Amino acid sequence: MTPLPARAMLVGMTIPASPIAPQVSLDTIERRLSETVWPSLESVCFHTFERTLNAFTRYKVGEEHFSSVTGYGHDDLGRQVTDAVFADALQAEAALVRLQFASGTHALSVALNGCLHHGHVMLSLTGHPYDTLEEVIGLRGDNPQSLVAKGVIYKETDCFATGEFSTHTVIKEKQLLASAQVLYIQRSRGYSLRPAMTIDQMERLIQAVRQVNPTAVILVDNCYGEFTDYNEPTAIGADLMAGSLIKNPGGGIVPAGGYIAGRSDLVEACASVLTCPGVGSKGGYTFELTRTLLQGLFLAPSTVKEALKGMSLAAAVFGEMNFEVTPAWQDTRSDVIQVIHLKTAKNLVQFCQQLQQVSPINSGVMPIPAVVPGYGDEVVMAGGTFIDGATLELSADGPVRPPYTVFLQGGLTYAHTRLAVQKLMDVVQ
Repeated sequence: MTPLPARAMLVGMTIPASPIAPQVSLDTIERRLSETVWPSLESVCFHTFERTLNAFTRYKVGEEHFSSVTGYGHDDLGRQVTDAVFADALQAEAALVRLQFASGTHALSVALNGCLHHGHVMLSLTGHPYDTLEEVIGLRGDNPQSLVAKGVIYKETDCFATGEFSTHTVIKEKQLLASAQVLYIQRSRGYSLRPAMTIDQMERLIQAVRQVNPTAVILVDNCYGEFTDYNEPTAIGADLMAGSLIKNPGGGIVPAGGYIAGRSDLVEACASVLTCPGVGSKGGYTFELTRTLLQGLFLAPSTVKEALKGMSLAAAVFGEMNFEVTPAWQDTRSDVIQVIHLKTAKNLVQFCQQLQQVSPINSGVMPIPAVVPGYGDEVVMAGGTFIDGATLELSADGPVRPPYTVFLQGGLTYAHTRLAVQKLMDVVQ
């Protein structure tokens, strides 16, 4: 989840421990996870890391690529090799990796604008998109730069309409499917309570819709999902995907930016939207951060694994404490988000306050619920991260309304998440 744009905090408060000590053994749960779930996470990590390392060696990355050129950024060898290495690691023909992307939403906006024109139909296959895309598409507000304002027709269907994944709901909309130029898939759950889409499910969905519309561009919002499975969406039939570098592929160290990856013609079309026609992917300063971009990618498979281990621990612990969790500890994970229904407003607020206290940055401030523009309820969030808004770092947020759900995500190291969970067990009941 992207941390929200406003926070209300007090300084110097402490969180009282729950009067009822939970009878949960972290050691016992860790033994169970180490025998069941964690070996598969290690296997995915090894596979994706090997692919990433092979990309570095294939393109012979050297120290000379760490230097940037100034001005227009023409003939920047580091930028060129970064695009190539990212594309290879993400199983795509081409990639556009740029610090100029302000967010994952910006990368998705550029991707959509690169693929859609007046009179085109965009069909979401995963229901209503994440809140931040509403204004991009034109579902909220009256921005003249929205897709709808430019003449794009937006429609949606939902493969999770029944609460479980099914291609049937989508395939029965044959006329709508056949009319679309872009078929849009959101991999992660966002703020919804449906599960994240696994790569296996996505492959089944893509194969099914291709039977009806073989020419549409399939565009995937890949935020929170990179390196959580053996393959990326572009390896199983997606034409294009986009995401944020302060999430998974930045490895926890890239300070800003995003990427678009997929078919080379589509990536270049998107580059012309980000810069301008005639410049495309051939220009743009890299701010002497090429080394950081590449090092972040190199670290990403291992850092994502650490986050997934931590989220599986949180699922097991809070599930054993009789809170409803999704995904469950034994479920396949396709993003780095853990949902916990905390039952009461007090639990939700104290959970976020305690997490803030065990964060490396801003541990001395206290989150309190606040009204945030664009949301109908007060929201509380904890985000003591090195990089503002970085959700590969351990953070949490949730709307203060029943069932008082907290969206816990990230964790650069398993040790940090374990220590946090140990503290969090004492403040909810």
